[in-house]
Amino acid sequence: MIINLAYMAAALAVGVLVSGPLHADDTPHGVERLSGSANIDDVEARLREALDERELALVEMVDHAANAANVDLELADTRLFLFGNPEVGTPMMQCQGSVALDLPQKMLIRQDGDQVHIEWNDPHYLAERHGLDDCELPLDNVAGVLSEVASEALGN
Repeated sequence: MIINLAYMAAALAVGVLVSGPLHADDTPHGVERLSGSANIDDVEARLREALDERELALVEMVDHAANAANVDLELADTRLFLFGNPEVGTPMMQCQGSVALDLPQKMLIRQDGDQVHIEWNDPHYLAERHGLDDCELPLDNVAGVLSEVASEALGN
């Protein structure tokens, strides 16, 4: 799937505006990260396998580097995976419709020199961002699954 440059620029601008302040390690508030030295293609294969094993439906993969190359720009390997489980996401959206802005869940793998980073939104942060306090949601379980998926993808 190719996304045009104007759409990517608008999405980036919105992401910068809503991401909040940066922590000392330069990760935006609410973003979890694991890093390691691994081959990004291997990380992608393990990520896909980890999602399949947990029956998390892969909705789409956006290859930002390929999209950049299509308009003669360079970007390190950057791949965004959108995935989820409607049995988990739907109750969140029923609680507060705006959470649909952040669902399905996303996981980013990107090359940064000799490191590969895996980044994703902390579900507790999404609950705070969208005011899901009054809803009984399995946020700890979701956070655990996302951490496990990322760890497996990285080869840990």
